[in-house]
Amino acid sequence: MTRPIPRLLLAISGSIGLTIGAAVLFQPHDFMAASGITLGTDPSLLSEVRAPGGLLIAGSLLMLAGAVRPTMMVVGLAMATLLYGTYGLSRLVSIILDGLPSGSLLTATAIELVIGALGLAVLLRHAQTKGDS
Repeated sequence: MTRPIPRLLLAISGSIGLTIGAAVLFQPHDFMAASGITLGTDPSLLSEVRAPGGLLIAGSLLMLAGAVRPTMMVVGLAMATLLYGTYGLSRLVSIILDGLPSGSLLTATAIELVIGALGLAVLLRHAQTKGDS
């Protein structure tokens, strides 16, 4: 699976995730303020907000590794599908339970769902192609 589309998907999703992960981990106040969220100074809340930043960074590094190394491509695609898909689906649950968030978070939801769906489609195509050989 050395086609350009999976590599491009991994490069884009990895870059987005790395940027967001770093912002959440190292600049949570500024990052959240862009969506109209005020964090304050509660160390427990900040810990809960920063923690997913580390996961996003680690997952994004796997995606980027998959963009560069063919042997890591399936792992990177699985990570992109899981990470973006679950974020997007979890935001949909939140919309149902809590109501509509800010416009920037609605945009994030759409992007997450698209990347998750694309990752899943590429993984399924790869599995189908591999099964045909």
